[in-house]
Amino acid sequence: MICGLLAIAAAVVGIDDNPPGILLAYLAATAFVLAFVHPWRTARKFVYLLLASVLGLVLFIILNNVFAAVAHNPTTAGALQILLQGLAVAAFFLATLICPAAFIVGAVGSVAMFIRSRSQPA
Repeated sequence: MICGLLAIAAAVVGIDDNPPGILLAYLAATAFVLAFVHPWRTARKFVYLLLASVLGLVLFIILNNVFAAVAHNPTTAGALQILLQGLAVAAFFLATLICPAAFIVGAVGSVAMFIRSRSQPA
């Protein structure tokens, strides 16, 4: 619910060259990631999230470039061009919003859970 409210607030404020809107969009992405990882209690899961976010960033950058290149090819059919442009935009937003949020949550969560496991008696 918080993710949705922050996303609506970012859309209302606007994210085009507007730092408060961009911050709201990143907070919405972070709330989205936290909605899935909040029950995790081991550092290993957060490290996997950290690694997956780095690999996902690379993958979505490559996909964005491939989709955009094929979509801008003049020999590509009109319907396929529209589909590929939409996929390029989706890959761009995943690479710029979800992957950095997952990276931060993974980094902070892995450190926090590592410290928490070290401070608990065995």
